[in-house]
Amino acid sequence: MRRSGLIASNEDSPSSNEEIEEEDISASDDGDSDNQEIDATPIQHKKRAKSTHDSRPSFNTIVETSFDAYFTYNSSRAQTSTNVFSKLVLPLTPEEYSEAIRSAASNLKSVEPAILADGYRTKVFSRCMSELKEGFNILCYGYGSKRDILNKFATECCAKAGHVVVVNAFQPNFVMKDLFTSIENVPGVTDQELTSTAIEKQARRIYDFFAGPSQEHLYLIIHNIDAAPLRNPKAEAHLSLLAHNPRIHIVASIDHINAPLLWSSSESSSRKPHGPITDSTTSRGFAWLWHDLTTLASYDFELAFADRSSISGAHGGGVRRKNDALAPQNATAMSETAARHILASVTQKAQKLFLLLGNKQLESIEEAGDDGASDLQQFAMAYDTLFNNARDNFIATNDTALRSLLGEFRDHGLIVSAQAGSGSGEVLWIPLRRERLTSVLQTLQIDK
Repeated sequence: MRRSGLIASNEDSPSSNEEIEEEDISASDDGDSDNQEIDATPIQHKKRAKSTHDSRPSFNTIVETSFDAYFTYNSSRAQTSTNVFSKLVLPLTPEEYSEAIRSAASNLKSVEPAILADGYRTKVFSRCMSELKEGFNILCYGYGSKRDILNKFATECCAKAGHVVVVNAFQPNFVMKDLFTSIENVPGVTDQELTSTAIEKQARRIYDFFAGPSQEHLYLIIHNIDAAPLRNPKAEAHLSLLAHNPRIHIVASIDHINAPLLWSSSESSSRKPHGPITDSTTSRGFAWLWHDLTTLASYDFELAFADRSSISGAHGGGVRRKNDALAPQNATAMSETAARHILASVTQKAQKLFLLLGNKQLESIEEAGDDGASDLQQFAMAYDTLFNNARDNFIATNDTALRSLLGEFRDHGLIVSAQAGSGSGEVLWIPLRRERLTSVLQTLQIDK
């Protein structure tokens, strides 16, 4: 046991190990069994000590694994900058946008793809008509508006082969019933009995009418079949029923990058039936043929119903859009047209309150002499001051009435509020630039 202690204390010394081995050899010559058992012990301790010496780490540091590093990184808060482009550039009015587009277009050289040339366009139209006769429907994709060229295809080719219905699905007020109503203007469709005015019955009656062997063909030119009114499952089911009729042909355009996800592979590749049609319940599908129809033309007509003047309205919205509408840094995001629509729908007292706040804000801007300021919070009016002025003008006699009138404007973002940095309470202002606010106030005073 003394030897084992000697080994443990001198395990790092080579000379000590050699002396211990000599003592073990001399002890084994005595022939005593007890000494043999004792002699075996230092050898085992020597091996254990050697293995301990080899496996001992050179430093005492806990290394983080990749598994722990992943969760440590994802648990930290993401740093997002608020210095975005939409807050640095003021939105344009529709008039300013149109003027900017016209001035820019006059200085640019127009680029026309080869498909728009008369000779090449005739070949493309002839090919499309052949594919439609073979039982396919055509789906056009590519950069640029495809409305003009598809309308030319409808007038130059489809109108000579049968009935034509052009559908502008990009219009926000478009509904599926408008499409069926236009198709029912074809002579003879309404002669068939309609058991119900439901849209499903209308689709079935149109399908049965054009299923007759003596009927002319129907060509549906659908601009933006990927528009919101046609994305729901019911609209897709009705269109797939009509698209599978051998005498109904669809030529549609898409512009959304995820438009192919609207149809399954079986719907896209399902071929139209040949021969007499006996049952329409199981005959559904589109039989798409994809055509690259890149025109590089502007979407002026398609975007006529959208608010193109607001940069902040370009993204999808959600929480970020709501926060942007209420954030003081984005205080000029309201357009003049939107302000007029909101004011037309509120009460007369609410309009008077808006006039009061707007005139006070214009006075503050004129006193400061900063007409192009983007941060309008500096011209805001304190809530207490607004309440006193509203009470003096018999607009609101108490706090509840004033907050009720402000609620409609706050919900639509026409009046924005924030807490003053100096601790003086709530301040309110109108998120419109000076020239736009002046125009809105003048229109409101004329109407009154």
